[in-house]
Amino acid sequence: MGRKLKNSELDRLDVTAFKQARKTPIILVLDNIRSLNNIGSVFRTADAFLVKKIYLCGITATPPHKDIRKTALGATESVAWEYRKDTLELIEELKQTHVHTLAVEQAEGATMLNYFEITTDEELALVFGNEVKGVSQDVVSACDGVLEIPQFGTKHSLNIAVSVGVVVWEIWNKMERSGK
Repeated sequence: MGRKLKNSELDRLDVTAFKQARKTPIILVLDNIRSLNNIGSVFRTADAFLVKKIYLCGITATPPHKDIRKTALGATESVAWEYRKDTLELIEELKQTHVHTLAVEQAEGATMLNYFEITTDEELALVFGNEVKGVSQDVVSACDGVLEIPQFGTKHSLNIAVSVGVVVWEIWNKMERSGK
């Protein structure tokens, strides 16, 4: 068994180097997320995979907030973010700037995440929804497509922070393999 590494041995970027680093062409859109801890966790995942930007929409809280900070562990300082009141308006704007928009939801015609193939050089905006209601139907309808995380147990959904981790890892992995 290997020895656990100390934080000082992990060779991580500092905030300045992070801001200057080439970003993964992934944008995260949080559609009315209630839990401040979930928001903080999304920031940490975004930091881990050099996500380009997070949009916090609707009732989604914004930094600085102690409960976001508690789980973000400083990632609110490294990851670019912006607040938008209306998720639907944001989706339309992103599409006009050639960003490929994908709702992460259980919906008719959804592509299972494990079968999703990256077929565009466009940036990807991944939309994650409210802990109870998910991504709003008007936003799902406005997106270019829908991704669904395969699940095999008795529950109908995953926690939003877990969903972001699963999807971002899978998309990042596919981008790395395809050279995008």
